[in-house]
Amino acid sequence: MMKSISDLLKIPLYNKENVRTTTSMAWPAIIESFFVAFAGLVDSLMVSSLGSYAVAAVGLTTQPKFLGLSLFVALNVSISALVARRRGEGRQEDANRILYTAFVFLIIAAIVMSILFVILAGPIIRMCGSTADTHDSAVAYFQIIMGGMIFNCVQMGINSAQRGAGNTKITMRTNVTSNTINIIANYLLINGHFGFPALGIRGAALATVFGTVVACIMSILSIMKPEEFISVPYIIKNKIKPAVSSLINLIRVGYSVFFEQILMRIGFMMTAVMAAHQGTDAMAAHQVGMNIMSLSFSFGDGLQAAAVALIGRSLGAGDRNLAKEYGRICRMLGGTISICLAVIYFAGARFLLGLFFEEEHIVAIGVDIMHVIILVVIFQISQVIYMGCLRGAGDTLYTAMASTVSVTIIRTVVSYAGGYIFGLGIVGIWLGVLGDQVSRFIFASVRFKQGKWTKIKI
Repeated sequence: MMKSISDLLKIPLYNKENVRTTTSMAWPAIIESFFVAFAGLVDSLMVSSLGSYAVAAVGLTTQPKFLGLSLFVALNVSISALVARRRGEGRQEDANRILYTAFVFLIIAAIVMSILFVILAGPIIRMCGSTADTHDSAVAYFQIIMGGMIFNCVQMGINSAQRGAGNTKITMRTNVTSNTINIIANYLLINGHFGFPALGIRGAALATVFGTVVACIMSILSIMKPEEFISVPYIIKNKIKPAVSSLINLIRVGYSVFFEQILMRIGFMMTAVMAAHQGTDAMAAHQVGMNIMSLSFSFGDGLQAAAVALIGRSLGAGDRNLAKEYGRICRMLGGTISICLAVIYFAGARFLLGLFFEEEHIVAIGVDIMHVIILVVIFQISQVIYMGCLRGAGDTLYTAMASTVSVTIIRTVVSYAGGYIFGLGIVGIWLGVLGDQVSRFIFASVRFKQGKWTKIKI
């Protein structure tokens, strides 16, 4: 019997209905994630009007901020994975109990973490490699951001539950609205317009907090509808209360993600410190590069949100093959997007950097970084999707080990070797970022293809 062209070329065939389902769930999540990253890029662009020192100062706060959010990122992975699985199993009451339990925990934890990071802001920023011209600005920005972190944590937790339930359009509206407000507030408060005070870098921080307050309110309102799978009226009607069993399930899925996040952030922070030691101008270019890389990450993040919901639902219904297919479809869509982005970054590198800096030498540094990002993006989106599939299925111990090896060890060692031993400076440090992405891609793709993650019970 003659083989088909697809067999000869080994082109995988996908069920059209599954592709439509994946695309329908993915595009709101992609837009949401992209707009969050885009707002961060606009933040840097608006802050750049104050000078390269301001861009560098904001960059210094990025990794300690995410270090503070590590616990909540882990909690969000647990919430999304468990709600998706319970949706597939048809256990609405248990899904709402999980959210309620997580909500009580995150409120208490957010208050404690916020107080600690505000008090210790000075030493933390100094440890991150601040200099005389960036330290005070970075501390001021960091204290405001971490002081308002409770609003961010609440909206993240609720949105994770909504994504797990498949309600990606709700979370898209929430984040697009809040980040639009953030951008408008940036315009009003950084340099002062329409009678508002010119608050500089503090204005940028306040704008971010204003945006998260709006996101928090919208997220809470999204669970006030009785017809939704995740619903406060449903919790009240059925007298659902937080439960130790739900907390144990959250910890069981999330504990390894938490340690993964901590170790990853240590790796990211070490890279940021090395970048800061290259000087204020190099750090400024590095921060813009990180913002641009976040744009490509957003596509993978959106697709992994869809993958988590669809895979969790499929595994909850006992259909492992469908779970694998949804993962492969997300990977196919991500691969197509990564090629398009690589072409855009190659053609528009100088233009993009020129938007942020007038100084030609800083633009030149940024263009060199962009040349590395072109390679990074090819692996980045795919590894984010694969890692998301594994975490969504509950294979979090493996992803924790893979990320630890890739980020904490490979990224740090290659960055140090490239930046210092081989004398490549900031470009050498970015080679460490590339090494990290390639390593995570290899770890995640091999594990996904083995299929063991489909047999995990959560």
